Amino acid sequence: MHEQEIDFLRRLARGVAVQFGSNCEVVVHDLRAKDPESTIVAIENGHVSGRKVGDGPSNVVLKALRSDPKKLHDKLAYLTKTEDGKILKSSTIFFRDEKGEPSAIFAINYDTTLFLALQNTLKDFTALEDSPTNTPETIPHNVTDLLEELIEQSVRIVGKPVALMTKEDKVKAIGFLNDSGAFLVTKSGQKICNYFGISKYTLYNYLDEAKAHSQGD
Repeated sequence: MHEQEIDFLRRLARGVAVQFGSNCEVVVHDLRAKDPESTIVAIENGHVSGRKVGDGPSNVVLKALRSDPKKLHDKLAYLTKTEDGKILKSSTIFFRDEKGEPSAIFAINYDTTLFLALQNTLKDFTALEDSPTNTPETIPHNVTDLLEELIEQSVRIVGKPVALMTKEDKVKAIGFLNDSGAFLVTKSGQKICNYFGISKYTLYNYLDEAKAHSQGD
């Protein structure tokens, strides 16, 4: 049954990509892939993000692998960006099995870079005041880049460099990394230890504290 679902999503991806043209990247992630670092089983117009079949998960997919299935919801029309600076309008749709467990992700990433450039030009004529903008998430090329991006996000959330972090700050950062699925990446523990200047024993203690704090909330 799962293979039939994946085959359907492959054909659907092809149809959507042909319908909307070369700026529309469509990706199918198999959440039951044997290797969690290689979830892409189909991709159309992969030149948009520079990815191919066999590449690893995005931040959204990695978090899905780690999260409580009941808390996963489709994410529509949000901004992402590629490593070379393209701005994409993205949607992520979860497919579930008969038990309600997420089994695959159907993702659409439309390159809006040209449209945004035109929009910004028009704003020069029509804007009356500055308005807040959302910072798009980066779509990583591989799991190594994804892990680095997640670590950088954890530092931004804490709001201070590692050298100035207290124990509580590091617990908060590591809690974020755990919730984001960072520890699903091979050898991520050692890299995180090196980044935060802690031992693996300390890392496990911080993880326990972060989980306890999360459950307390």
